[in-house]
Amino acid sequence: MFNTEETQYEMLRRRGVSRRDFLKFCSMAAVALGLGPTGHLEIAHAMETKPHLPVLWINGLSCSCCTESFIRTSHPLMSDIVLNMITLDYQDLIMAAAGDQAVECYEEAIKAYAGRYLLAVEGNAPLGDQGMFCIDGGKPFLDKLLQGAAASRAVIAWGSCASWGCIQAAHPNPTRATPIHKLVHDKPVINVPGCPAIPDVMSNIVAYILTYDRLPNLDGQGRPEVFYGERVHDQCVRRSHFDAGQFVESWDDEAASLGYCLYKMGCKGPTTYNACPVTRWNDGVSYPIQSGHGCIGCSEQNFWDHGSFYDRITNIPQFGTNTTAETVGVAVIGAIGAGVAVHAAVSTGVHLKRRYENDKAVAKAAEEAAAAKVSAEALLKQPTATEKKDETSHASTPDKRN
Repeated sequence: MFNTEETQYEMLRRRGVSRRDFLKFCSMAAVALGLGPTGHLEIAHAMETKPHLPVLWINGLSCSCCTESFIRTSHPLMSDIVLNMITLDYQDLIMAAAGDQAVECYEEAIKAYAGRYLLAVEGNAPLGDQGMFCIDGGKPFLDKLLQGAAASRAVIAWGSCASWGCIQAAHPNPTRATPIHKLVHDKPVINVPGCPAIPDVMSNIVAYILTYDRLPNLDGQGRPEVFYGERVHDQCVRRSHFDAGQFVESWDDEAASLGYCLYKMGCKGPTTYNACPVTRWNDGVSYPIQSGHGCIGCSEQNFWDHGSFYDRITNIPQFGTNTTAETVGVAVIGAIGAGVAVHAAVSTGVHLKRRYENDKAVAKAAEEAAAAKVSAEALLKQPTATEKKDETSHASTPDKRN
């Protein structure tokens, strides 16, 4: 049932993916992962020569928005390649099998790919009432999760539900919904938060692991640095308005129509780490802030418990954030002024230092030249050997006039 030796490229060709589209995907993945100029060639070579990297995708307590986002993209490369590229040998939501047949398929995939496959988990596992709030195959989802994780190469917590618990774990969390990294301790867990998560991340993670035979670099919260290394605020299309202190005060004011910053309307971009402004959504057309609504911080921990989506974020402590968004605008202006002053002071200091060193060098050279001149004059005044001999001979010869 499962061909464990088939390469990624052979599988793609068998499924009708053209060579051109395959190379396009390799190039897109290399750019997204921030690889060097030969990154696309390394990815292509790995997919052509190494056995494919299977992915088993299971769904726990969630709304399945990550799956919906993943399969509803309009980009042909995503629909034709991403779903095929990651070799989905099992996916609860979109597979044809159901019931006992689905359970059998899951168990066979685990045996066939033991130690090789990635376990992608969408949703979390509720621990309340012995896990009875989420039943899969007649058993608590927790059992299915631990069974799949035990034989996997790594676990991908796909979406905020799996990464942090999301709305199911919001206070008071009656089902005791628990994120994956708190349940799986003997396998590496890659957190890919977002509600939903960005579809490109999954395929690019698979491409990276297949190419370099290691996990991508992760930050302190277990997220891929290449996708979660910057805040939404850092690449925001409205950032210039934030720095200029131009804010929307009401949804129907003129500032809103002019595309001003949405911070005062509750935008969580300054404390949210994600790649939304870069990858964007709907075939790369836009993302919430560009469309006119503030970021709700869906990729951050406990974002459901941080109050209304339309409250300011000045009092929210955030991992890795050195200041609050309330002070960022003022701080930026102050930093610019301070930066200019420091730059001027440093430049002046460097200039004076260089001038002093040059003057010192010139003075030293002048002193050396003067000393050399004195030495030369002294040498010129000294009699030569012939002159000394003549003087000696004159002194020893008696005066004949006497």
